[in-house]
Amino acid sequence: MSWGTELWDQFDSLDKHTQWGIDFLERYAKFVKERIEIEQNYAKQLRNLVKKYCPKRSSKDEEPRFTSCIAFFNILNELNDYAGQREVVAEEMAHRVYGELMRYAHDLKTERKMHLQEGRKAQQYLDMCWKQMDNSKKKFERECREAEKAQQSYERLDNDTNATKADVEKAKQQLNLRTHMADENKNEYAAQLQNFNGEQHKHFYVVIPQIYKQLQEMDERRTIKLSECYRGFADSERKVIPIISKCLEGMILAAKSVDERRDSQMVVDSFKSGFEPPGDFPFEDYSQHIYRTISDGTISASKQESGKMDSKTTVGKPKGKLWLFGKKPKGPALEDFSHLPPEQRRKKLQQRIDELNRELQKESDQKEALNKMKDVYEKNPQMGDPGSLQPKLAETMNNIDRLRMEIHKNEAWLSEVEGKTGGRGDRRHSSDINHLVTQGRESPEGSYTDDANQEVRGPPQQHGHHNEFDDEFEDDDPLPAIGHCKAIYPFDGHNEGTLAMKEGEVLYIIEEDKGDGWTRARRQNGEEGYVPTSYIDVTLEKNSKGAVTYI
Repeated sequence: MSWGTELWDQFDSLDKHTQWGIDFLERYAKFVKERIEIEQNYAKQLRNLVKKYCPKRSSKDEEPRFTSCIAFFNILNELNDYAGQREVVAEEMAHRVYGELMRYAHDLKTERKMHLQEGRKAQQYLDMCWKQMDNSKKKFERECREAEKAQQSYERLDNDTNATKADVEKAKQQLNLRTHMADENKNEYAAQLQNFNGEQHKHFYVVIPQIYKQLQEMDERRTIKLSECYRGFADSERKVIPIISKCLEGMILAAKSVDERRDSQMVVDSFKSGFEPPGDFPFEDYSQHIYRTISDGTISASKQESGKMDSKTTVGKPKGKLWLFGKKPKGPALEDFSHLPPEQRRKKLQQRIDELNRELQKESDQKEALNKMKDVYEKNPQMGDPGSLQPKLAETMNNIDRLRMEIHKNEAWLSEVEGKTGGRGDRRHSSDINHLVTQGRESPEGSYTDDANQEVRGPPQQHGHHNEFDDEFEDDDPLPAIGHCKAIYPFDGHNEGTLAMKEGEVLYIIEEDKGDGWTRARRQNGEEGYVPTSYIDVTLEKNSKGAVTYI
């Protein structure tokens, strides 16, 4: 099946068809371009989405790495890779399909124009041959009519008796001339006709079939190119399917990695304070002054003492809420993290120690490298001056010393926290919790109060006015005991004015806690001092002022 033989008379139709083929090719190229833009915009929107929901590392303290959070971040990473594959699809389509189509469309237009010009030239040449043949035919026809007229004129004169011989001879010559010209035009017409028939045969059996064959091949190549582009359009995406599948598998693995037990444990590790739960509140006997006997003192004295009892805050009355059960104080962060609960303080100190150790390792590696470089310079002076490394070495040594001191200081704080939490975790009971809730604070070595700025680190200073009165009214008689206490925890008592005690030791109470977390106590040998209220189990005598018995 050939266009040259089947469509020999459809030049204009083939002209329109080949133009339609190029238009269709360009339309498909426009479709691919829009698909590329969709892929690019999709990838861009995916990347923006990932960027929007990715965690921002603006602070040094990272949020808890729950497995659900880690899984979501892994999904975001996989989605970012997926967006990258969409960009690969767009690039592949742009290079393999769209770019190739645009180049081929340009070449196709040039080739089609050339073939059509050749066809038009062939048709123009055939038209020219036909005109020449037609002209010779018309001239031959005209000369034949003139020859017939000349013959008729000659016959008329020849039969006319009145005509002279000269007229007859002239008519005869004119007849011979017209006849000769008619014969020549006849031969010319026959030659032109033969030439036209030959050119027409050549045009319709050789030239036009060849041109149409080229147009047919061009159109078939266009169809093949479209088929290849269709295949390339699909292959551009099929190539990335394995990688996209891995991205989706990564998302599924991230979903499977979520561990609710581990997340629950991380919640405990993140928020555990290290405190023991509060125990039972003690019974506060407000009716005890009713049952005082006369032997306890005069009626007036009892009334005065009762009035004093009512006016004072008892040991069992809470002084304020412990902050871990209420709102966390917003005090300034301290270097030793003593503003934090014990467990959180331990974690922060351990993190800082780990960071300092990493910095120390870097500085040590740098020191080793500088020493090696110094040795090289000493052996090969032409490579550099060893003295130029001395300032950097000195700076590195200072950094190492500073980091070691920081590590030692933080390790001391960590040991203090671990020793304190370890000791209390085994021995604390309800009485300790009672006093903890009652006083709203802990021991003097970095304890917690209702106000973050009121951190007690030594014996109370507000008792100083008692010492001033003692200087003026010195009395040899010691203060009477208003009760006794038992040490729940050991206390070193290094600070001035404090009293050291051992676990289980019994002391006399000579002055109640005034709300500062300290109680004044005395040994049997007469030694006096302040001890932490939260370290002792207090029992006050009923007949003493402001006394409350703990149950």
